[in-house]
Amino acid sequence: MEQTAIVVDQLTYDYPGTEETSPVQVFEGLDLIIEAGSFVAVLGHNGCGKSTLAKHFNAILLPTGGSVHVYGMDTRDEALLLKIRQQVGMVFQNPDNQIVSNVVEEDVAFAPENLGVPPEEIRTRVDEALKLVGMFQYREHAPHMLSGGQKQRIAIAGVIAMRPKCIVLDEPTAMLDPQGRREVLATIRRLNRENHITAVLITHHMPEAVLADRVVVMTDGGILTDGTPKEVFTQVELLRAAGLTVPETTMLLYELRQAGFDLPLDALSVEECAQTLRDFLTKA
Repeated sequence: MEQTAIVVDQLTYDYPGTEETSPVQVFEGLDLIIEAGSFVAVLGHNGCGKSTLAKHFNAILLPTGGSVHVYGMDTRDEALLLKIRQQVGMVFQNPDNQIVSNVVEEDVAFAPENLGVPPEEIRTRVDEALKLVGMFQYREHAPHMLSGGQKQRIAIAGVIAMRPKCIVLDEPTAMLDPQGRREVLATIRRLNRENHITAVLITHHMPEAVLADRVVVMTDGGILTDGTPKEVFTQVELLRAAGLTVPETTMLLYELRQAGFDLPLDALSVEECAQTLRDFLTKA
């Protein structure tokens, strides 16, 4: 079994300039490894380079210097482009931009059809993908009649139907209400846990990053810190200095520590935080 999904080695990327402007450098010597089967959140404020990095993962953008390898394939090799994009599927912010058909199941079938998958196999893949995202019962519905969260799950199903090993989701909940956000995040977790699909979630929402196995925090084109959610979010002062917040539970415990109470900072969920406070008060 392959151990690494994506290897970013000394990546440099410059957005091209124009006659009036100079090129803009985003990365200079960035290194990152994404393990196969992992769920990684790439976190950072707007403009830090996280979406630019995501677009290197399936060769939408190509390195100016250094390299990106996807399951051993160099993204700069044009002959491998289709194979790379079959292995790494992308889901973007606005599901309306990814929906191309008037019927849900036809939309999910669109990518496999373009890959030349036989019709009987497409039927199997569409049904399987819709069941995986919990949208099978909507297969004959019109996508424009669905909620934002349902549309985004259809967009994810369209990617799954290509049978990728990895899904990269670039701010997939940015345009959703809280219910839609919960639906999409639950779908991502289930695909990772039950189907072992490598998931890379690009986000600036702390509660979303908490759900991942690993959090990579970016700032100004570089990696500020990298670790489990508990390892990352206990670094309150480092994150605040970079203009980032931490989960509300961590901030509550941090402020109580600052007030002199001996409390740990690694209770990320509301339930864990409540139990931490209950234990402290019981001992007091």
